[in-house]
Amino acid sequence: MAEGNQTIMEKAEARFVDKQKKTAERNKATAEYMSEAKAREIKTAKLRILRLAKEEADRVAEALNPTPKKKRATKKAATTEVKT
Repeated sequence: MAEGNQTIMEKAEARFVDKQKKTAERNKATAEYMSEAKAREIKTAKLRILRLAKEEADRVAEALNPTPKKKRATKKAATTEVKT
C-alpha cells in the first residue's frame, strides 16, 4: 500500500510541476504581449505627433505663401452653322 501512495504522490508532483511550467510560460507570453502592445502604442503616438506637426507646418506655409488660384478654363460655345 505504501508503494501505491508513492506513485500517487509522484503523479501529483508531476502534475504540479507541469502546472507551474504552464503558468510560467503563460506569464512570460503575457508579459511579451503587453510589452509589444506598449511599444506599439509609443510608436503610434510618436508617428501621430510627427504627422500633426507636419500638417501644422504645411498650414503655416500655405498661409504665408498662398498659391494663386487657377482660373477656370471657359468653354467656348461652339457655334454651328446652319446650312440653308
